[in-house]
Amino acid sequence: MKIDSVNSPSFAPYGKVLPGYDTRELMKTLGASTPLPDGVAYVPSHPALEALPIAGQLSANAYGGMPVQLGFCNGHNTRLNCLEYHRDSEVNCGTGDFILLVAKADDIVDGRLDTSSVKAFRAPAGTMVEVYATTLHYAPCSAERGAGFKVLVVLPRGTNGPKPEITPLNAEDKTLWACNKWLLAHPDSDEAAQGAYAGITGENIDIYDDI
Repeated sequence: MKIDSVNSPSFAPYGKVLPGYDTRELMKTLGASTPLPDGVAYVPSHPALEALPIAGQLSANAYGGMPVQLGFCNGHNTRLNCLEYHRDSEVNCGTGDFILLVAKADDIVDGRLDTSSVKAFRAPAGTMVEVYATTLHYAPCSAERGAGFKVLVVLPRGTNGPKPEITPLNAEDKTLWACNKWLLAHPDSDEAAQGAYAGITGENIDIYDDI
């Protein structure tokens, strides 16, 4: 699979790099205060990150004053497994390089998305990256074989919290997996086994041979 850079023009439909942020203290805190599991661990809100001055900058600048949460997604991964989206952008920044597997919301046809639509982009360490609300994404991937990743995840506060109790009104409602989180799972994924909507068709992409 071809892996482009988030600095490439080809990333423009999916997101953009956010310049101007001094991420040094953020990267130091993320590296020192969060674990690196063999699998993948996601924590929506991490107090040590939210206590940093950059948390206020992200709330005011990147989100226009909205309340946000700063968490992390850490671990080791080379597989797609699922794709999710929110009603707003997500901001990521890694202590090392990491890879995003993404697709566009309009690639979903009749509730299905084929993995032939998925693209891969490498984000350099310390680079603040906005992933648009219309971009499907999921857990980061390792940028080198055997390497782990520690990636900041910024979202409006409450995102990925408990799923609201709703009566489905349309097909999209059936994909709601958590608060502000709509999820399409590959049939081979653990999430599908847990009851997530299996809306991904085609190969469950694994970039191990491409890194």
